Amino acid sequence: MFVCTLLILCFQGAKSNHSITIDDYFSLSYVSSCAVSPNGVYTAWTEGRWDETLDKRNTDIWIIKTNDPNAIPLRLTFDESYDGSLQWGIDESWLYFSSRRGSTGDDLPRNGKNQVWRIKPDGTQLMAVTRLAESVEDWMVSDNGKLMYYITSDASQVADEWKSLRKEHDDLEYGHGIIEYSDLWKLNLESWKHELLWDEDRVIRYFSPSPSNEEIAIITTPDTRLITNEGLSTIGIYNIETSETTLLDDTLWRAEAPSPYGWVESPEWSSDGTRLAFSVDFDGFPRNMFVATFGEAETAIQQVSRVQNDTLGTSPIWAPNSHDLVYVAERGTIRPLLQISDVGNGEQGETNELVTNSLICWSFSIARNTSEIVALVGSKFTLTSVVHITEDSNYVRILANPNNHISEWKLPTIQTVQWKAEDGTIVEGVLELPQGHMIGQDAPLPMYVHLHGGPTSSVTQALAFSIYGRGLLTSDGWAILSPNYRGSTGYGDTFLTDLVGRENDIEVQDILTGVDAMVELGIADPDKLAVGGWSNGGYLTNCLIAETDRFKAASSGAGVFEQTMQWSIEDTPGHVVNYAKGLPWEVPLELQRMSPLFEADNITTPTIIHVGAGDARVPAEQSKALFRALHDYLDVPAQLIIYPGTGHGLSKMSHRRAKIEWDRAWLDYYVKKQPEK
Repeated sequence: MFVCTLLILCFQGAKSNHSITIDDYFSLSYVSSCAVSPNGVYTAWTEGRWDETLDKRNTDIWIIKTNDPNAIPLRLTFDESYDGSLQWGIDESWLYFSSRRGSTGDDLPRNGKNQVWRIKPDGTQLMAVTRLAESVEDWMVSDNGKLMYYITSDASQVADEWKSLRKEHDDLEYGHGIIEYSDLWKLNLESWKHELLWDEDRVIRYFSPSPSNEEIAIITTPDTRLITNEGLSTIGIYNIETSETTLLDDTLWRAEAPSPYGWVESPEWSSDGTRLAFSVDFDGFPRNMFVATFGEAETAIQQVSRVQNDTLGTSPIWAPNSHDLVYVAERGTIRPLLQISDVGNGEQGETNELVTNSLICWSFSIARNTSEIVALVGSKFTLTSVVHITEDSNYVRILANPNNHISEWKLPTIQTVQWKAEDGTIVEGVLELPQGHMIGQDAPLPMYVHLHGGPTSSVTQALAFSIYGRGLLTSDGWAILSPNYRGSTGYGDTFLTDLVGRENDIEVQDILTGVDAMVELGIADPDKLAVGGWSNGGYLTNCLIAETDRFKAASSGAGVFEQTMQWSIEDTPGHVVNYAKGLPWEVPLELQRMSPLFEADNITTPTIIHVGAGDARVPAEQSKALFRALHDYLDVPAQLIIYPGTGHGLSKMSHRRAKIEWDRAWLDYYVKKQPEK
């Protein structure tokens, strides 16, 4: 027996007669980062727009005066390269950014490699800060604005007994032995002299210079393989004068953590240089934040508590000139912006919400000298916009909303729904309905069950337009249910870790009880159900169609079909080990139980399969195996679409258009028209 609640958090789109089309989707702009200037005078952000000629979404920089209500946004860059990674200097004089301008070649600095550039807030005096033959991999301007630190890499061979053979046969590819180690440089922005600071046999993943520029917090791994982040990364303090690194004690996030496969990320110094904050992320377990407080005799390291058992949505940063941490939390289907006071020396104060009106915040920036805050916010009324958070913390003023034209569209009704799982746990999801549809009065709708990836992720109540269904299918008369099944973030640590050891089990039942709830409420037509997702959503699609025949069509995107193969070929195998609670030779039966391959003979659902040819996270072999099973052996209608030159996500405009059109045709044919078998 389920219990379903429709929460009050609801958005009814303004009435319009314009049904959303595929072309409308490609008219949308995407705000991806923001940076408020040190004195709060300007706010800059990056905005991506689809370009059919380039066959991609190109990103440029925009700017506005933060406190001028009459200010008009100014576009600063117009290049066909990706402009991003915004950072201000010591004041409002220069805005720094990275860009791959030009074409591949020797024409410095426009050689198609990532270089650091800077520009005046009025769009003048664009200049290259670095002019290197190789790419700048990461960089940071010092707090005093006089220095810039940057990382390049240099291919080196491991000094073992096979070095000479690898050198002799250097036209071959090797699984081990050739590593691009990191070099850390310092550039004086007054003398324009470069100085090599670090040249060791390690790879720098993150770094942060201290406010005094005497030390650098560095997170390193032994090689460039992504797998080495999973438990082999270390965080240390590099002393520039002595060239020595002191590693921080990792007991809290290694020996005492629920998994050894933690990703250490995002070091951040407090303004006085006495504290260092960073986070450690896990697959299947809660992401946590840590603070190291540096004393004269010893360093105290603490794990910072998360209020209300919220999930950590972003790595924390220090509020300027304080020991307060600010971060975005995940709480159900919203993302509040929180501040923890007085963190350090094993202590922490109260946690407060900086905005108290059900904010859905994605990222934020704080002015170094005034503590003014700007944020990227997605609300129930607009797509992601840039906002200025006022001093009373209860009002946000929109600085830029590049998608005002959607007010003319036939937007869906969005609401948060709840139901009771088989074990009594309350599960939540986001329900989208066509504009004007009245539950209980209008006939039940065909329903598409959209499954998010991760699974350590969640769906928010923000308005969204996605190639995976949200925002688009409702214009075709579909209801869309996006369940935040067990293992999703935003519902506490227990809800998150309940999935460990129970993949292809507990979350599948959470989803199916949600479908039952929508049918019982008269929202969904039980004879017109479809399911789909990407990554972990693709995996769950495979699990669901092997579990039940109630779905008339499915769209499986980059989904796992067999878990032992996934451990063998993916770039982050710790993911599989965490959820299976062991290595393949330790828990072979568990890996088999988690794999829909071994129940494939139950599948009857017509399934369209999408995958990128170069996907390293869920390699194309998984999708090929699914297609082989369905098409060649089980006589189930199936299509396999492989996108060339593409990784785990579809970035090309033509590929996204193809997926939308294929999915729409597939769902219409097998759900709405329902051909005879």
